[in-house]
Amino acid sequence: MATFLFDKIVFGPVISRRLGISLGINLLPVDAKVCSFDCIYCECGWTLPNRQKKSSLPDRNEVREKLEETLLKMQSENQLPDVITFAGNGEPTLHPAFAGIIDDTISLRNRYAPNARIAVLSNATMLHKPDVVNALLKVDDNIQKLDSAFEETVRLLDCPKGDFRIGKVVEQLAAFKGRVIVQTMFVRGTWKGQPIDNTTPREVDAWMELLHKIAPAQVMIYTIDRDTPAETLEKVPLSELEVIAGKVKAAGFSVQVSG
Repeated sequence: MATFLFDKIVFGPVISRRLGISLGINLLPVDAKVCSFDCIYCECGWTLPNRQKKSSLPDRNEVREKLEETLLKMQSENQLPDVITFAGNGEPTLHPAFAGIIDDTISLRNRYAPNARIAVLSNATMLHKPDVVNALLKVDDNIQKLDSAFEETVRLLDCPKGDFRIGKVVEQLAAFKGRVIVQTMFVRGTWKGQPIDNTTPREVDAWMELLHKIAPAQVMIYTIDRDTPAETLEKVPLSELEVIAGKVKAAGFSVQVSG
């Protein structure tokens, strides 16, 4: 199916299902996806092997200049964003200057769009780096992926590269002491001949146990909305997402649902 890459450092604004009018920042190459996951539902397509060595990342100054230019334009048009979102063609926290870029973004936000929130959409694979964690604690919406409580499901659905242990990720998410939003993609289908469904009672109950350990400020649950690189996936009906959301609410967590 058709997937796409973001062809700019600063893109949008776009209407986000979860965040409102969102101005995006892509810290990855504009010609390839660079990520520590290779999610089979990713709208940006597959993570190409060894591409990191061939693609250039935007430098800190370039990101700052592009963001300031865009915010100035939006300010002149009286159309400032609700949120400035780090997303784009892969995992934003992989950028070596991520922490400094967050500082620059906070400064520019305060100057040009003081009512805008700053959000980071991350897959939680760089939480072993103190500078990344410290930067995430500075943003308004620290949104971290947790698609399943079971490593076998994560490996099938998210295809993490390198060492991945769900127990360690949960420990790192809990260390935010509530200053984190958990984001979960619910999906079903098949991949490489194996069934995938993280909406089953077994999956949801185990995932709920991890939410209790993490104690996030909010839980975002959603399903596929665009084309996916794997063509054997199915969108989960909103009615089913609402049932899962009801369990999350009953457990005392704030929850946002996007069908």
